[in-house]
This record gives sequence, C-alpha cells and structure tokens, in this order.
Amino acid sequence: MTSPPPLPADAALFLDFDGCLVEIAPRPDAVVVAPALRERLVRLHRRLDGALALISGRDVANLRGHLVDFPGMVAGSHGSELSPSPDRIEALHEQPFDAQALHRAAHDMAAPHPSVLVEEKPHGVAMHYRKDPSLQNFVEDAMHALAEQNPHLMLQPAKMALELRPGGVGKDTALARLMQMPPFAGRMPVFAGDDTTDEPAMAEAQSRGGFAVKIGDGPTAARHRLSDPAALAAWLDASLG
Repeated sequence: MTSPPPLPADAALFLDFDGCLVEIAPRPDAVVVAPALRERLVRLHRRLDGALALISGRDVANLRGHLVDFPGMVAGSHGSELSPSPDRIEALHEQPFDAQALHRAAHDMAAPHPSVLVEEKPHGVAMHYRKDPSLQNFVEDAMHALAEQNPHLMLQPAKMALELRPGGVGKDTALARLMQMPPFAGRMPVFAGDDTTDEPAMAEAQSRGGFAVKIGDGPTAARHRLSDPAALAAWLDASLG
C-alpha cells in the first residue's frame, strides 16, 4: 500500500473527524482541535471551490461546536444528518424511536461500570470502553441486548466502542448523496478515514473513480495509507502549497 498521490485540483474531498483530523481522545468531548486545523479546513474549502465535506459519526451540532469556523458541508450521525451551512441541519430519515428512552436504557445498562462512557446521539447511542478495555465483552453484551430491544436500529462496531444507529444510512450513502450536489458533482471523490465505519465510504469513493486514504493501522479497502492525523495534515498542507 502506498502513500496517496497529490490531492487533485478537481477533488471532492471528504474527511472523517476522530482519528483522522484529530487524535482520538479518552472521551469524545476531550479532543483537541488546534487553530491550525481550523485554518487548514478553511483554506482547503477555498482551494477546492467549496468541494470539502466532513463525514462523521458525531452529530452535526457536536462537530460544528468543535469547528465553529468551518464553512462547508457536514454529514453527521453516519449520514443521518446533513448540514449545508453552520445555521442549518436537515434530518435525512424519520426517527421512529424515543431517543431519550434509548439513552436512559443505555445509561442503566452501563451503570455497574462507571468507566464505560455512554455517548448520547440524536439518532442513536454509543458505549465506549476505552478507559477499561477489559470491559469489551460487557459492552458488547449490553449493546446487543439494547439492539434486540430496538430492531429498527443497527449495531455498528467502532474503535473500542459499539454504537446503535439507524439502518439504511452510512458514510457511503452520505458521500453518494453529496456527489450528486454542487459543488461536489463532476469531481473526483477522495475520502480519508481511520475506522471500520469509514470503510464503506472508502469503497464508494474508489468505485466512483476516486481514491481513499486509510489513517493508521488495520485492514482496509483503501489503496493508500497515512500513519496518523499529523501525516494527513502534512499531506493536506502540501496540496495547499
């Protein structure tokens, strides 16, 4: 597997957030967003004539809270939400469940182990065992039980976490949707991500004649790899000249 080629001038660039633009933190709210990252994204947005989008498992409001100056498109909650601008969020599917009840049930299940983090999301819920990897089996059992109670949601493995999210959407469907919209339509899709949740979008970008970049270790459909978010930042900066 090789390093990625220079970013094409006609690229439609799609970037994951955690583990890709920022290092993964012990808690999702503890990520460090450097001023240089905010500036880099604004410059890339300008360089690509707006064809830059963030595609994340985080919900849109959370992500935009970390990147308040980002002017571009954000697809959040694994493609369940779309935010064309900082003041607008669109839900892309009907929510046939009580999110608050789902969150309460997850907290109740996790209560015996305070080191398990329950991450509430508008369209689902996640449990993280990063603080205590020995609790992986506990989290998997709890989330499978929660999935049985909520068959309209699907179980999504992630790095040291499991998430329940809506079916029928994903980072690949978000990328495909954006590729039909200006300013992305007609450009070469390029996707960078680090997790199993990013793999469908990597395959989608490559099936459309573009390429994907895996950040970090692990098996991947991507044809290119970079070691960490710092390496991705260097690659992006090189495209800016």
